[in-house]
Amino acid sequence: MDDNGDDRAHGHGDDHAGADSATAYAWAALGGAPDLAAAVSYAPAAGALPARLPVREMARATVGVCSLAAAELDARRSGRPPAGTGGIRVAEAAVATAFHSERLLRIDGRQPTAFAPLSGFWRTADGWVRTHANYPHHRARLLAALGIPARGTPEELVERLRAELAGRRAQEVQEAAYPAGALAVAVARPGATAMPLDGLPLVESRPGPDAAARPLPAAPLPAEGVRVLDLTRVLAGPVATRTLAALGADVLRIDAPRLPEDPDSHADTGFGKRSARLDLGDPGDRRTFGELLARADVVVSGYRPGALDRFGLDPDTLADRHPGLIAVHLCAWGWSGPWTGRRGFDSLVQAGTGIAALEAGPDGSPGALPAQALDHGTGYLIAAAVLRALTERQDTGAGRRLRLSLAGTASWLLHGLTPVTEDGPGHDPDPWLAETESPYGTLRYARSPLARPGGGGFNWSRPPGRWGTDAPVWR
Repeated sequence: MDDNGDDRAHGHGDDHAGADSATAYAWAALGGAPDLAAAVSYAPAAGALPARLPVREMARATVGVCSLAAAELDARRSGRPPAGTGGIRVAEAAVATAFHSERLLRIDGRQPTAFAPLSGFWRTADGWVRTHANYPHHRARLLAALGIPARGTPEELVERLRAELAGRRAQEVQEAAYPAGALAVAVARPGATAMPLDGLPLVESRPGPDAAARPLPAAPLPAEGVRVLDLTRVLAGPVATRTLAALGADVLRIDAPRLPEDPDSHADTGFGKRSARLDLGDPGDRRTFGELLARADVVVSGYRPGALDRFGLDPDTLADRHPGLIAVHLCAWGWSGPWTGRRGFDSLVQAGTGIAALEAGPDGSPGALPAQALDHGTGYLIAAAVLRALTERQDTGAGRRLRLSLAGTASWLLHGLTPVTEDGPGHDPDPWLAETESPYGTLRYARSPLARPGGGGFNWSRPPGRWGTDAPVWR
């Protein structure tokens, strides 16, 4: 949909007859033709993604609309009418398995560690905070912001952090961390969040300027021949670009040399992609990046708002210089309001939006969703938005400016979904796991949950390569 006040983006539109309500809502937010939403149905799996909030319904709908968007693009490229997408049946068991991909990943039999010792919930003098310190630079900033010496064993640092936070107020910790570039968010009570959530759009979309037609010819895969520049890090953006890679896109991830990626994270989200390093502050690397951008169809950026503007990567500059480009920008806290420019991750958005309090345990301590569901759900929505934009570009040649946020997905989860009560067999992830050799070792990984019309799915053409070791060139 265009950024024009359409009520469908805020959950007030009528669902199309025969369509799952969450699927119809998400499809409308993506600007899809209402009659197509009824093509998607679900094979239920009992116990998939159990939570107090309707995570199951949100998760399957995001995969459902992404599958539908892929089928729509494939039909358009093949010259078939959109109605020819046919029935698409998504397996809830596949969705639940994919939403746990980073937890189910095995590398030579080893299970990666999801969170570092200084990441988690901590009791304060008046409540709780959630910290995120998985990366070394985030850990260093958190300790510095709180005046905690960085020396010692991990166990000693945990005890120092615990003692320091116990004597501070949660809001004080949050506001001390923010200007230092550290990550700590007070756990909000439902209805008492620091940012307005009700009405946050799921997808913001604006057309780019008129451009020459760039039709994509018929191909075996929906996104084959599409070039995607991936400027994202953990986790929603990499899930989106991993999904586009499964659909045949040439995805090239670009990172700054000074910000190394966690190898385990890349082993999970690097499927189907290539990965290179460029320093945009270096004139030579900047020229190389410009050449890549000039030939790209899509760019997906997951850095906080404004972080890359000085390099001409803000939405308006990209649209002016590259009229046919589909530019996607992802942030944590939404695109308006006092928290717009803050850093954030799924776990922190769960804390700051009241989700952690709603999912609290019997003792009242904060809880979490059964998966990094905001990340994964937003990732599939990003991929769906890109696919829809590619379909529309077939006719007009114009690109799109797309904006999504973890907070927008959280708002939908909190305010816009109705639980379903479908029965089905219990969730067993094993049929939805596969194994491959890779430079990281033998990987046991979650397969893509996307479904094709009439049955079948998608897989990646290659395992993840070593992070940052590919040449910065298009195939």
